[in-house]
Amino acid sequence: MIPSADTSASQNRLGIIYMLAAMVAFILNDTLVKLVSERLPTGEIIFLRGLIISPVVIVLARWRGGFANLKLLRHSTLVWRTLGEVVATGLYLSALFRMPLANASAILQVAPLATTAGAALFLGEKVGIRRWAAISVGLAGTLLIVQPGLEGFNAWSLVALLAIGAVAVRDLASKRLPRGLSTLTVTAISAVAVGLFGGVMMLFEETVMPSLGDLVILLGAGICVVLGYIFIIAAMRTGDISVVAPFRYSLMVYAVILQILVFGVWPDALLLAGTAILVATGIYTFYRERKVGASEAARTLTTPPPR
Repeated sequence: MIPSADTSASQNRLGIIYMLAAMVAFILNDTLVKLVSERLPTGEIIFLRGLIISPVVIVLARWRGGFANLKLLRHSTLVWRTLGEVVATGLYLSALFRMPLANASAILQVAPLATTAGAALFLGEKVGIRRWAAISVGLAGTLLIVQPGLEGFNAWSLVALLAIGAVAVRDLASKRLPRGLSTLTVTAISAVAVGLFGGVMMLFEETVMPSLGDLVILLGAGICVVLGYIFIIAAMRTGDISVVAPFRYSLMVYAVILQILVFGVWPDALLLAGTAILVATGIYTFYRERKVGASEAARTLTTPPPR
């Protein structure tokens, strides 16, 4: 059965909502992790967060029958998605440790472009020139926000770009996950894989004994990561990637708000201008999708049935 234009538009709207929720969860995780990063090394934070939350997610997934069909756990798309998650984390953190945060963040915002291109090239999604233009304008707004200096770009920029490729692989694989594989199961596998990666990182770091307060914060961060995983997987499986992916930019809007509320740092004029561009881009993309969906529905109604 071919989905109607109204159904497709409705799924895209739901996918957008899932993506917005995922970005809220991820930026809250980043904020909580930043609060303990001055006391604990990166690998230990990742490992402890995974150690705290992975058992919970595994129990939930098992309770919902997520491990009933073990054959699905060997599905190639799940393998590719998990690999993309781990590789993206490793490459991006390696680059982040060796280049300014603003520059690494700027490169990370290429992810929607890479994902959209991948959807057009490998999944056959139709991406019009207006969507490409909207995504490009959103990227320009992101560059205004992070304001990267040219002197900060170096050879590690290429490593960060490779991380973007891994992010695209992860998201494209999410789109092709078998329907019988529950979101909770995928979330559990991702959480365990990334947590184990943090344990590997700890082999090259000096271990620090965390306080009870640090563990509580990491528990909150872990919950946010799980919610982020759930929502982003749901977003990729519900809507067209070319429509949903640009709303990753909303992360920067949330970041501005939390930067003021939590860290007391007010944005400058360029940051506010970039945020305004991102909001406008998201609204335009949503409006354009509704308009296209309405046009396709009208054509369907006015086209005579075959004789």
